[in-house]
Amino acid sequence: MKLLQQIIKFGMVGVMATLIDFALLSFLVEVCQINYLLAAAISFIASTIFNYLASMRYVFSSRFGKEQRHQEASLFLVLSLIGLALNQFFMWFFVEKCGLFYVLAKILATVLVMAWNFISRKIWLEAR
Repeated sequence: MKLLQQIIKFGMVGVMATLIDFALLSFLVEVCQINYLLAAAISFIASTIFNYLASMRYVFSSRFGKEQRHQEASLFLVLSLIGLALNQFFMWFFVEKCGLFYVLAKILATVLVMAWNFISRKIWLEAR
């Protein structure tokens, strides 16, 4: 039951982070006329910061004490950078190689990166 509750909370935080990601991506591309890959990186980083703060407060129990929070943040940063690389690759692949509209590409990239986020954070950030 705890895992199911955790997945639901992760999903709720993820929905909010995804809304931030998509809103900022669309704003940067459509209003600011920024290249979709640069906009995707900026929006991913903004949503990741929100996701970190909300996830560590509401979803995962930290395996680190207060004095070790810099280790936790560093590990989260590394996992997020891998997520960013995956996001950028999927965005590029789906837009440039598959010819999809950037928003549809972002939906697919989000689903794939979300799986990475949950599994990696569950393995390396949660208290056992």
